[in-house]
Amino acid sequence: MKHFMRMVVKVWIYFYCICLWRCLKFILRKLTGRCELQRICYKNKPGAGRTRKIESSLKSSKRKLLQNAPSVHPDAIENTIEDILTLKKVHLDTNPQLAVSLQACLLQIVGYRNLTLEVEKLRREAFDSENPQHEEMLLKLWKTLKPGIPLEARVSKQWCEIGFQGDDPKTDFRGMGLLGLYNLVYFAEKDPTSALQILSDSLQPKSRDANKEEFSKISNTEWEMKKFDKAIGYSFAIVGINITDLAYNLLISGALKTHLYNVAPEAPALHHFQQTFCFLMHEFHKFWIEEDPLDIMEFNRVRNKFHKRILKQLQNTDMALCPHFAASESLINL
Repeated sequence: MKHFMRMVVKVWIYFYCICLWRCLKFILRKLTGRCELQRICYKNKPGAGRTRKIESSLKSSKRKLLQNAPSVHPDAIENTIEDILTLKKVHLDTNPQLAVSLQACLLQIVGYRNLTLEVEKLRREAFDSENPQHEEMLLKLWKTLKPGIPLEARVSKQWCEIGFQGDDPKTDFRGMGLLGLYNLVYFAEKDPTSALQILSDSLQPKSRDANKEEFSKISNTEWEMKKFDKAIGYSFAIVGINITDLAYNLLISGALKTHLYNVAPEAPALHHFQQTFCFLMHEFHKFWIEEDPLDIMEFNRVRNKFHKRILKQLQNTDMALCPHFAASESLINL
């Protein structure tokens, strides 16, 4: 009985808040002469702050036209904006910038939704060793990370040199499908300097117990001494697939909206997601060294802590995961 009463109270409070909010919006419309969409656009600068509020307003509207707007086809966005302005009785003659602002927001909202579908499709597509395109991409990864070193056989222990677990990398792509391979190839091709450096670092064993006095004779920099004292070693490709999973979860949960709405002036696309992956790889590598884990068994602890740090950063609506490496030079921080 008590549980039932609690449910009744919660439902009553929910509908009371909805009614109260709609009454408040009606009053604001009468006082300002502007609908909620207008008020959001005029009070917020372009970027995540504005787009997320527009998205929330559309989804919580009682009008089907507004509710369905975030899921329209990209080609229908312009007509949808016109229909919304007509419904809201907003005259373009006196509000010329509103249509432009709303269209930019809706492009981002629809683009994010389509990006999640594209990423999910890649994740669900399994690596197929019988598919020539899949095999070509895998070999491209080897050639980019091991330039000038031929692969002796398709199934070979050499794959361990770039951080796969066994003789055949296809088994490591099961969790993230083609998405993991796409991201690794993108990182290796678009930011080869960082990718090769991180790969090189990842191959370094834990060297804390080595003779530091001997090392100091051949090392003249404090950074090299510090690096020498850290546990760096991990499996590069496996970590790349794991960071792909982290990026995927940020995207699916909506946490990545803050970043993508701030860096993609229109529709976020796959290359924006892949640039984000490059950033996360770069930052995770630094974080791993800073955390100084005892061994690879601490990977999940370090990864979870890193995940929480990124989530905390993305709570700031002005946040853009700062581009400071080759793969994301084209990102725009609004």
